Amino acid sequence: MSAEQFNEPRARIDVRNIGGIDDAEVTVPPGVSVLTGRNATNRTSFLKALMAALGSEKASLKGDAEEGSVTLEIDGQTYTRTLTRQGETVAFGGDPYLDDPELADLFAFLLENNEARRTVARGDDLRELIMRPIDTDRIDAEIESCKREREEIDEEIERLERIERELPELQEERREKRAELEEARDELATVQSELEELETDVEQSRSRKRELEEAFQRVRDARSELDDLEFDLETERTTLSELESERDELEETLAEAEPFETEPDRLAGRVEELRNRKRALDDTISNLTSVVSFNEDMLEGETLGLEGTDADESTELTDALTANDETTCWTCGSTVATEQIEGTLDRLRELRSEKLEERNDIESEITELTEKRSELRSKRREIERAEDGLAEVEAEIETTNERIADLEDRIEEKRTEIADLEAEAEAIEVGDHDDVLELHRESNELELRVERLEDDLDAIDEEIANREETLEDRDDLEAEREELTERLTDLRTRVERIEKDAVTAFNDHMETVLDILEYDNLDRIWIERRREEAREGRRKVTRTRFELHIVRSAADGSAYEDTIDHLSESEREVTGLVFALAGYLVHDVHEVVPFVVLDSLEAIDSDRIGRLVDYFRTHAEYLVAALLPEDAEALSSEYTYVTSID
Repeated sequence: MSAEQFNEPRARIDVRNIGGIDDAEVTVPPGVSVLTGRNATNRTSFLKALMAALGSEKASLKGDAEEGSVTLEIDGQTYTRTLTRQGETVAFGGDPYLDDPELADLFAFLLENNEARRTVARGDDLRELIMRPIDTDRIDAEIESCKREREEIDEEIERLERIERELPELQEERREKRAELEEARDELATVQSELEELETDVEQSRSRKRELEEAFQRVRDARSELDDLEFDLETERTTLSELESERDELEETLAEAEPFETEPDRLAGRVEELRNRKRALDDTISNLTSVVSFNEDMLEGETLGLEGTDADESTELTDALTANDETTCWTCGSTVATEQIEGTLDRLRELRSEKLEERNDIESEITELTEKRSELRSKRREIERAEDGLAEVEAEIETTNERIADLEDRIEEKRTEIADLEAEAEAIEVGDHDDVLELHRESNELELRVERLEDDLDAIDEEIANREETLEDRDDLEAEREELTERLTDLRTRVERIEKDAVTAFNDHMETVLDILEYDNLDRIWIERRREEAREGRRKVTRTRFELHIVRSAADGSAYEDTIDHLSESEREVTGLVFALAGYLVHDVHEVVPFVVLDSLEAIDSDRIGRLVDYFRTHAEYLVAALLPEDAEALSSEYTYVTSID
């Protein structure tokens, strides 16, 4: 291997019994590594072994081996992959770089049978390929969770807004209470002054005066207790009124509740059934894709199943197998016309398209049923809360009525007690008896009024302080709600955003690549994202599809639109590679796997291959490409070149 020396950490790959390789060890640095050589030099086998170490299952076991392995050492870590023959199949084991290789298989491992390249070449549905890695079920579940959390925050913010609206009324009430308290204190001071002057002029025994004061103190204490009881009674009556209003609202809610058309749990069962069908369809589609790709590879001369032969011998094998337009079927062993196999492949592709459409229909139905189930569950929770609340309110009304009756009895008893105490006080004889008695009674009432106003003012001060403290949380709640709203918007638009980003990325990259490659009459290749209505059962839904447009220029300089079928093989290959690169960027595959592998570029001329590799290398840490020697000559001498796999 000839290569410029790098200081960066290199990746080392050890391969045993993979494809056509017995044993091989290759070390590649970051940047571009070119596997160069003629056919049958195990370049494709090595790329598939590297892919296997990274997590793919596209590699094959050597025809005469029962087991094989590949080890990847990179960034101080070691990853392994084992292949073991089990009857007619090969089992994969070990600890590869990726747990789930789907993204890499689609957009980083760009061999000849790469699905992104083949999808473009066939003119199939590009949107399905781009959106396949997106877990829409998980997105739907996260949307529901965010909506519930935001509803709870909305309720709390609404409560705080009510508190804020009521705060000015409390502040005004506090000002009125303060003014009323000052007035009552002034009146009390005046009465007490008059009483002191009058008692100074009255000659009486100290014991008789003390007896009078004690009698009026008993009256004051009793009146204070009466005020407390009357306050408690008014509070209970207010509570009763609120409870009765709440009961009326709950009864109205239950009366207006409509019966359910179906139970949410029954819909949950239907949703789970549809998800199982969707998973089964995913498996079917995956299997069909593998079968189609395998047979396409066989028709094109790929070496799967041809023991001991590397993929680079495909041209000679294909010529031998397809002589006189007939070949030996690799599934049943009989001789059949090549066009018969191609016809079967067309039917398989059509079946796959039907399954994709069926899966899209099921996804739409799952979304519809999930939304309906969520709505029904929300209504059922509302009814259950109303029923539970009504039972609690009715029990509380009964308890409140009992407390009101008890307070009314105690108030009546206390009024009788006060009348008796006042009679006792009035019976005490002192000088200027009537004037002293009246002043004591007035002073008594004013002292009670001052105490009550002070208590009321303390309660209002405490309530205002509590509310102001509570309102301090509103900014945090509103910020949290804003974050949830942004998250909901992000989730709801994520699919659409990925679609738009994919189209934009493809169009931008294709425009750049076409400028670099300089095809004579190929002006533009671009994807249009189109929304169209389709019928699903009894309802219409809006679907998105990616429509590929090709614009050419005629000899007279005029532009016209062409179809994918009319592109040359070289143009189709470039289009497929650029589409895969768009998927690589849109799904941030570089964050998942640091490699891009390229193979089967023979349809593109060497100068254009060189320019294409130069463009691709800026998007991946490691780019490993298999090229024929004459094609490799067009690439930069600064790249790493691997001339033998051993």
